[in-house]
Amino acid sequence: MNNQATDGFLVVDKDGGMTSHDVVAIARRALGTRKVGHAGTLDPMATGVLVLGFGNGTRLLQYITDGDKSYSATVVLGASTVTDDAEGEVLVSAAPEKLAHISDEMIRAELAKMFGSILQRPSSVSAVKVDGERAHARVRAGEKFELPSREVLISQLDVLDIKREQTRICVDIAVTCSAGTFIRAIARDCGDALGVGGHLSALRRTRVASFTLESAVSIENLKAGEFSVLSIATVAEKTFPLRSIGEDEAIEISFGRSLVKNSSEEITAAISHGELLALLKNDDAHARPIAVFAAKN
Repeated sequence: MNNQATDGFLVVDKDGGMTSHDVVAIARRALGTRKVGHAGTLDPMATGVLVLGFGNGTRLLQYITDGDKSYSATVVLGASTVTDDAEGEVLVSAAPEKLAHISDEMIRAELAKMFGSILQRPSSVSAVKVDGERAHARVRAGEKFELPSREVLISQLDVLDIKREQTRICVDIAVTCSAGTFIRAIARDCGDALGVGGHLSALRRTRVASFTLESAVSIENLKAGEFSVLSIATVAEKTFPLRSIGEDEAIEISFGRSLVKNSSEEITAAISHGELLALLKNDDAHARPIAVFAAKN
């Protein structure tokens, strides 16, 4: 166990019924620092992978948030809700006889239409900002509106199981998607297309970028101080192309000077002796430091 580091990352398996900020608060106590952030909010209903950065690790969180994500979820057909999930007030319920006419093939066909690059309208009860205010806050204040659609990429959408009850159809799915994709919107849009309404009843995030449940610590163990952290160099190696830096180049980086151009056009991690020195980005004929983490003198 290594929980004494001042900079790094922690992968947590979030429990249901708590906010992402609740997890951050627990991690602050466990790590003994206030400087803790997370990559990609999970709704209170959702469970699974929540990546936390602390100390200088918070400076890499934006790049992890931009990575793709994988989920397992349960779509409920037969009712729409104000939040597009099971925690919201039911708006419309479908008659049992109408549900009975929805075949498995129809469900699979509608979900298949969402595979690939699509325009998706985010849930109105979301963290998306509208005129500087979170959409969910405006909804709670009684405002009614729809957020504009935006392009997202769904690279996996598999139907795992379809279970039928008298008043609903439960569809278990596995999804891999780009940042900014709303799984609740998949449930809502499938239900709308079939004319019976839909919402999400369960959501578990199984992966964020290169971080999986296998490396995640439970909330119980986090509270007990039984966890291991990842160094920012380890996370950088999982996230960016790497560039090995010599002593002369390390000194140049310490002064914020540019280096010879990277071989990759992507943001590149400058590593020296297992330590992350900086993130480099090509700018014309040079690689410019866009974030400096450590200086070698």
